[in-house]
Amino acid sequence: MSQSWIMIDYGVGNVFSLMEALKRCGIECTLTRDPQHIKDAKVILLPGVGAFEDAMKQLRKYKLDTILKEKKEDQWLVGICLGMQLLYDESEEFGIHKGLGFLKGRIVKFEDLSLKIPHMGWNVLNQNQASHPLLKGLNSLDRVYYVHSYYASQIEEKILVASSDYGVDVPGIVMKDRVIGFQFHPEKSGQVGEQLLRNLKEVCV
Repeated sequence: MSQSWIMIDYGVGNVFSLMEALKRCGIECTLTRDPQHIKDAKVILLPGVGAFEDAMKQLRKYKLDTILKEKKEDQWLVGICLGMQLLYDESEEFGIHKGLGFLKGRIVKFEDLSLKIPHMGWNVLNQNQASHPLLKGLNSLDRVYYVHSYYASQIEEKILVASSDYGVDVPGIVMKDRVIGFQFHPEKSGQVGEQLLRNLKEVCV
């Protein structure tokens, strides 16, 4: 298999700031929707901003949902922001919509009306698994940058690497086998975000 990193190009979200952040961390990444490039990649990045249903429609439009579900066991799949939410079974954003089903759980809306929605800005990343390699070099007060109105619930506790408190425990980083999700934006999270991307590079070997 190729040692390449690719980012899924399906017309959802501004991917260029993420591409630049990856480059600063020594990761060369190609933006593509070419099925063969995806099948040959070592690491598949799934970015995304906006609504869950719209993103799934775009994936289906290019038949990328099918290609992703055929991911080989030795390939890594990394979802970022909405891309992480798409990894789950389903979402209740503007109706009930099926996700890619790599992770057990449901995407639900924040219910605490005293909170500002969307959850936007910096929040402390609590280390649920302090010794996890994705958290290497981070401390307990490090903050990351979020922008979202929905979060993953009913997830498997054992896959929760890090979370943030926003009325509920928001899964910030999850990892199951070779599937990883970041709910926040590492590319907008300054030095902490770059450390996380460097850790990701070390993990995805």
